[in-house]
Amino acid sequence: MAEGTGVKLKRDAGVIGLLFASLGGIIGSGWLLGPLNAAKIAGPSAIIAWAIGGFAVLLLSFVYAELATAFPRAGAVIAFPKLSHGNLMATVLSFVVFLGYASVAPAEASAVITYGSNYVSGLIDKAGVLTSEGFIASAVLLAIFAIINTLAIRIVLAINSALTWWKLAIPVLTILVFVIVGFHGANFRSHGFAPGGASGIFSAVATSGIVFSYLGFRQAVELAGESSNPRRNLPIAIVGSVVIGLVIYMGLQIAFIGALNPSDIANGWAKVTFKGAFGPFAGLASLIGMGWLAVLLYIDAFISPSGTGIIYFTTTSRVLYATGKEGLLGGNTFARLSVAGVPIVGVIVSFLVGLLFLVPFPSWQGIVTFISSATVLSYGTGPVVLMTLRKTMPVDKYKRPYLLSGGMLISAVAFIISNFIIFWSGSSTDTFLFELILAFTVIYVGYEAIAGVGLSNLHWSGAWWLAPYFFGMWLITYLGPKGLTGGTGALGQVAASVILIVFSLVILVIAMNSGIPDPEEAKATILAGEPEMFGAE
Repeated sequence: MAEGTGVKLKRDAGVIGLLFASLGGIIGSGWLLGPLNAAKIAGPSAIIAWAIGGFAVLLLSFVYAELATAFPRAGAVIAFPKLSHGNLMATVLSFVVFLGYASVAPAEASAVITYGSNYVSGLIDKAGVLTSEGFIASAVLLAIFAIINTLAIRIVLAINSALTWWKLAIPVLTILVFVIVGFHGANFRSHGFAPGGASGIFSAVATSGIVFSYLGFRQAVELAGESSNPRRNLPIAIVGSVVIGLVIYMGLQIAFIGALNPSDIANGWAKVTFKGAFGPFAGLASLIGMGWLAVLLYIDAFISPSGTGIIYFTTTSRVLYATGKEGLLGGNTFARLSVAGVPIVGVIVSFLVGLLFLVPFPSWQGIVTFISSATVLSYGTGPVVLMTLRKTMPVDKYKRPYLLSGGMLISAVAFIISNFIIFWSGSSTDTFLFELILAFTVIYVGYEAIAGVGLSNLHWSGAWWLAPYFFGMWLITYLGPKGLTGGTGALGQVAASVILIVFSLVILVIAMNSGIPDPEEAKATILAGEPEMFGAE
């Protein structure tokens, strides 16, 4: 119950609502702009990049299926590290989670404006960066997303479900039309299948919008506390959304590459261009004579990103609600609900922070690269939490509603792959991200030391490993190959990869042994089933 309101979150989210919430997060601006960016970076081998990204996120989705069913709470990704490692780790990660979430809505707004620039001039410049008019238009869209999210969760999910049917139909229709009407199989051999080599494939995974797109699965995790039947609904929604997204995105990449006129790639994949390239699928539809499909795609360029922006506003507000509810940040202010059971303060803060993200990242690709790194950094700790709780809460004694087979091995692989995605995001992106985390941590610890619980009560034992983890990730990326990470080049691709794997395993062992020895709250949650402590009715 939110303090001072007498209102609780509503348990109105069924399996379809949760599945479509995750699909609504996955099928957004990523499909409209990602295939072009991926093709420029990796050529035809972008297909492999989509498969790698999908596999990586699928492993994470398995991990979160176990965690979310065992501990179904609103803003659950914040609660998990608190249960396993204590408040300090959860607070630091809550900031990282918030960065990754709050920046998605502005990315979606930016995508709408980018496509809109094909028929409304003056919204973006030749480099694809928002102009002043484009910034204002994006801000108006963010305001609309926020207003919709003041409605009850049942209404928001109903709106999202209606939009998601459309969002699924249009990509599938586009795949069929492009393959049937304008497919050039020779494009897959033009300039070589992988002109950028392995570096091009890996870079595309992190920087073209691939991982950004798949990470939409997290919507169901954050809405776990509002599920009518978490044990059944969450695994279906979480894993199912990633599988469906993987099939659609690989089909879209194949269709996009095949639909290009061979003359458009005459100068190489990095310089691929054609009329209407700022709205790539609509532009190609026009060029192959499918004007009616181009019209549908321009309409979809508003609907798909808007639907994703709306659902990310929903989950971002739940993340802020969780930081207050779990006693981490914001206290009663962030935990306050409106009469409709909506974390209203979270909605307002999400809007204001979303505006700020349009300033340092005024282009879609710039925002999504940052989002990918920040979100994978926060969600990549899920395997740490699962392995720690498996150790401190043996599954034979504390039964999980959904038990991931081979959970320890899958978690280890998922953690390693997550670190590779952070590495592939590049030195400049990671430096900016870790600088923000450092600034927040210093401010937070300073506040707690002066006016809060005091330094001795911050659960240092559960969080200290984050320091060598974050620093090590930054250092490896900074020293990484120039062509892949933009680093100094002191480490070649093979050397950096080997070091990263060993480093990940060492950190994993340290993190597991830094967990709370006797996680009483987590045990109580498991033993109670679905208690009132989840904060929903």
